Amino acid sequence: MIKNLALKALLLVAVAAFITSCNKTRDYKNSSRATGWKMNSKEGGFQYNPKAKEQETGPGLIFVEGGTFTMGRVQDDPMHDWNNSPNQQHVQSFYMDETEVTNLMYLEYLDWLKRVFPPEEENYRRIYDGAVPDTLVWRNRLGFNEVMTNNYLRHPAYADYPVVGVSWLQAVEFGNWRTDRVNELILEEEGFTARNGRYDVKTGETFSTDTYLNAPSKTYGGNDSITKGGKRSESLAKRSKDSTNLYVQRKDGLLLPAYRLPTEAEWEFAALGMSSLRNYNVYRGRKKYPWDGQYTRSGKRRSRGDQLANFKQGDGDYGGIAGWSDDGADITAEVKSYEPNDYGLYDMAGNVAEWVADVYRPIVDDEFNDFNYYRGNVYTKNAIGEDGKVKIVTADSIVYDTLSNGKVIARNFPGEIAQVPVDENETYLRTQFSESDNRDFRDGDKRSTRYFSSFSDFDSEGEGEKDGERMYNSPKHQVSADSTGSMDRQYDKNATRTTLIDNEVRVYKGGSWRDRDYWLDPAQRRFFPQDMATDYIGFRCAMSRVGSKSKKGKTPRD
Repeated sequence: MIKNLALKALLLVAVAAFITSCNKTRDYKNSSRATGWKMNSKEGGFQYNPKAKEQETGPGLIFVEGGTFTMGRVQDDPMHDWNNSPNQQHVQSFYMDETEVTNLMYLEYLDWLKRVFPPEEENYRRIYDGAVPDTLVWRNRLGFNEVMTNNYLRHPAYADYPVVGVSWLQAVEFGNWRTDRVNELILEEEGFTARNGRYDVKTGETFSTDTYLNAPSKTYGGNDSITKGGKRSESLAKRSKDSTNLYVQRKDGLLLPAYRLPTEAEWEFAALGMSSLRNYNVYRGRKKYPWDGQYTRSGKRRSRGDQLANFKQGDGDYGGIAGWSDDGADITAEVKSYEPNDYGLYDMAGNVAEWVADVYRPIVDDEFNDFNYYRGNVYTKNAIGEDGKVKIVTADSIVYDTLSNGKVIARNFPGEIAQVPVDENETYLRTQFSESDNRDFRDGDKRSTRYFSSFSDFDSEGEGEKDGERMYNSPKHQVSADSTGSMDRQYDKNATRTTLIDNEVRVYKGGSWRDRDYWLDPAQRRFFPQDMATDYIGFRCAMSRVGSKSKKGKTPRD
């Protein structure tokens, strides 16, 4: 009997030891769940980063946990725009700038452009000119605003005020520049590039995140190291004993996703600030402002009666009576002048309206998509040269575009990878998309309707493209510049044009210092040409969240 008990005990111990050993071999921290092979070993095997942390929050950003919400205006529509009908949408988690991009932030961008692409050099002259905000937006035929025209962008008194006079195209380029500078600093701080090497780059030798990931040896003009003090310094190559892992790659989880303009759905979701207000009215879209309540004045005991945003209170009233009931600003206000919403985002109503990424259409097509809604996709791919390698833009290969207002901007900066539209190799037999440009998808174009030909109408001269192939027959002006900079402007004089909506107009959201409180509702939406600017539209950047929906350690009950 005792022997049997002893044998059973030994057997149980052996089984427990076997299970423990199996668990140890099946933790898959250093071995493949697919093959059982060792990974990250000196002998070989797949190399990856098992200690990768969750996405870091980039400079200036606030985390916004995604979810479902009612996008659009549920309340009355006295303007009868009928362009923001309510529909339920879901957005993924993302990051949003805490404040609007300020003059100081934009001046840093301009200073960098001037140092790396000196405007006195002919090859780079138009790069800097194309990025400078239009300071003349402040002028008014019957107003004296020269003090803003001359000082608003550059005077230190306005350093922390939101930048204006920036077109949608310029805002996009700022986001691209910001992405590269942030990732450039990350590589330096992690010891993968030379300390302070970003200050020692030669003219035209820039760091591009996409170039580094796709053709790292061509970063900084093709130099594998950065010159510092006249001597070769630390290599761009990753300092690793493993010769197969020379550079930081996307799988290392070190570099951040791109800074970009938020989509309209993201901006509206963030502006509503619903993190702490989980009630039926909020969920169903009955939240009128970024703050809680139906009024623009504070109801709190300590600040009762104070304005909660910077907006136009009435005809000839841009701030209130001096010293009483004043919102503290007549034009724009310094960022963080008012309380943030529940996400910690400032000025999501008032101060300046803000560009978002979307192409404008009166209807949000929720019947086709209710997840991460966005209209404006133009799919491109890296251009490949005859040598089979990606084409890097050089000083001699910069492509400039002439905008409708005659301004000339660079399509890509030197050091970036040239882009081309996707072709049949990517679209053949795909069900998600069939063309590179999807801005007018399901919008009266040939692919969207059976009766597109019924809209056909030749130009007034009886020739040219048929307007029936596009729903919105907006004017099509032709503007070009010769080598001397002289403009050839050919205006569209067709009398049959009925709208200003086309694929080059973008949505802007939120009220501004020029708007009445009606426009403070996050659901309101307006449009403006993407290559033009005003004194009341600014912008802020967003960044996609990769990985988990919520931050680690945070549960739905938190």
